[in-house]
Amino acid sequence: MKQVTQVQRNGQLQVTEVPAPLLRPEGVLVRTAYSLISAGTERTKVEVAKKNLVGKALARPDQVRQVVATARQIGIAATYQKVTARLDALDPLGYSLAGVVMAVGAKVTEIAPGDWVACAGGGYANHAEVVYIPRNLCVRVPEGVGLDEAAFATLGAIALQGVRQASLTLGETVGVIGLGLIGLLTVQLVRAAGCRVVGLDVNPARCALARQLGTDIATTPDDPSVEPAVRRLCAAGLDAVILTAATNSSGPIRLAGDLARNRGRVIVVGAVGMNIPRSPFYEKELDVRLARSYGPGRYDTEYEEKGHDYPIAYVRWTEGRNIAAFLDLMAQRKVDVNALTSHRFSLAAAEQAYALIEGKTGEPYLGVLLEYALPANDNQRLLNGVQPEILRLNKQTPAQRNAQTPVTVGLIGAGNFAQSMLLPHLRQDPRVHLHTVVTPGGLTARTVGDRASFAHCASDPELIFSDPAVQLVMIASRHNSHAELTTRALQVGKSVFVEKPLALSIDELQTVLDAYYTAQQTGNPPPVLMVGFNRRFAPLIAPLRDCIKQTGEPLLLQYRVNAGYIARDHWTQDPEEGGGRILGELCHFVDLLIYLVGQPPLEVQTYALPDLGRYSRDNLVTTLCFRDGSVGTITYAANGDKSLEKERLEVFSGGRVAVLDDFRQLTLHVNDSRKTQKTSPDKGHKTEMQALVASVYQNLPSPIPIEQIIWTMQTTFAVQESLLLGQTIKIQA
Repeated sequence: MKQVTQVQRNGQLQVTEVPAPLLRPEGVLVRTAYSLISAGTERTKVEVAKKNLVGKALARPDQVRQVVATARQIGIAATYQKVTARLDALDPLGYSLAGVVMAVGAKVTEIAPGDWVACAGGGYANHAEVVYIPRNLCVRVPEGVGLDEAAFATLGAIALQGVRQASLTLGETVGVIGLGLIGLLTVQLVRAAGCRVVGLDVNPARCALARQLGTDIATTPDDPSVEPAVRRLCAAGLDAVILTAATNSSGPIRLAGDLARNRGRVIVVGAVGMNIPRSPFYEKELDVRLARSYGPGRYDTEYEEKGHDYPIAYVRWTEGRNIAAFLDLMAQRKVDVNALTSHRFSLAAAEQAYALIEGKTGEPYLGVLLEYALPANDNQRLLNGVQPEILRLNKQTPAQRNAQTPVTVGLIGAGNFAQSMLLPHLRQDPRVHLHTVVTPGGLTARTVGDRASFAHCASDPELIFSDPAVQLVMIASRHNSHAELTTRALQVGKSVFVEKPLALSIDELQTVLDAYYTAQQTGNPPPVLMVGFNRRFAPLIAPLRDCIKQTGEPLLLQYRVNAGYIARDHWTQDPEEGGGRILGELCHFVDLLIYLVGQPPLEVQTYALPDLGRYSRDNLVTTLCFRDGSVGTITYAANGDKSLEKERLEVFSGGRVAVLDDFRQLTLHVNDSRKTQKTSPDKGHKTEMQALVASVYQNLPSPIPIEQIIWTMQTTFAVQESLLLGQTIKIQA
């Protein structure tokens, strides 16, 4: 399918061929009929992307700080890989469209194939021929509303949320500052609410259109007759002022303070300067409110991604219900969007549409629609959904690699970690042929496929599992998919590398192990199973282990992790999707202690600080008691400061001490002397990938023995159980 994209590095716009997205249980697949370009939001995004690196840094200083912090943690080289991957990425554009439902997920009951729907959401309702839309961001279009009109529904919901924040009552007089697309929609909504309207904009043509749409007054802000005219209309001043302008200037909010009555309301919808003058706002005791996009539910992953709606008795107007209300107003002909549609372009001409909104043509515009060609007289094809398809990217074949029989790799999941920490090492290995990359949305698969020289990209993992050419499946998707994907790959006889954790429960672990042992008996050669416990492969671990093993005594290990804060609503903290930080990251440190001791723990005791409404039981200390008498503690802190290095490991044994600081420096204390080794930060990812490829290439066992993978996962589950029950947990051998 085709999709409008831009390259982050230079802002280049193009219509790109990408795999159609994968249908997920919580949403629907929609064939787009029309999508609306949001001139303000999308123009800003394009303009920032076209800036040079200095310009980007000045526009987004928050991201510069993140890059600096990342460089301190993982080093300049790895940070460069991450930043480069981000700059080379194809970004989607668009967030408002209408189309026809092609297929529905298993959890969706209120929408059926063939329904006309209006869709919302950045990252979902993109300018693309086929889109995946979560159920709460998809609303059926009522009778009498065309799909071209319904494409305005998201912007209509933004305007409607601003009107709701104004708490209007019949007979009030309302000002609307900024008569762009959202402003002119707001004008009509205010009129529909039974209020008089004053519209203000620097563009006289927009003012003229506002008068056609029913404003009582519409003029430019510098018109000297504005204030007297407002006083004639409403002697006390405006009851509410809604700011829908888009400008860095604080002029609109100062104007609102001048025109509002005592104890009036000022509602900020657009991106305007917020340097509020104290005097008029204090003297009039004005109420300043902000409208959050298209309503309650925005930025809440439970609502937007997982389909958990808010009870209507407690939250009357959500994102979805605002969209539905706006569609109903169009059906009643109380809002006219046809008067706001200035241009229509085919999808193939999308670059011309963006040239228009960037001002390159000098032509005035307002509502700009992209039109898509729906299959004519082919309803069955439309309703059959999207069949899994693989998109060929380049002509590279295994024979073109240096190795005679390279390891053919399929990658599932291609986020920042896979792009920066795994793929660079695989690409450099002459024994590897990158065959297919899969991501659910398809666009990232196309981006990564092109950049990493994969032969194909797709959105459905089954295309990897069913392809006999793929020998090694790399799984770097979200944690809740690891066990299922690993099991599926093993069942079809493929070797597997899966990022940690291997599973989110004992039952999932057992399912994977059943598939693994069956594959070991039937595979020819038996497939490799490896989990991404990379720290054991770090260069400084080998000399550390050699030093302490010479004592022949049990070890005392202290591992301090300055993990940093992750918000409670982040996907990694979700028990169902990420499993929490114990399963998601603490398993790394458990694995390293097991590797150094060489024995499984027998029991675990875990304690955590109170969460205080901020944390997620991720400030904790856990103690592992091993079979040989060794004892290890892991202190995992989410409440620290980023200026402190992330990891410090101290190992004591037989008069020797080894201290590892953030995988940069190893200090060995032996016989009253100190020996120090330093490297650039290296947590073992390169060596890990080399060992993995060697195992598959030479038909060798996994670089991490299966029993150690089991020990690590069982121990990590025990850490979590100990924290939950508040008691020591015995681990079954």
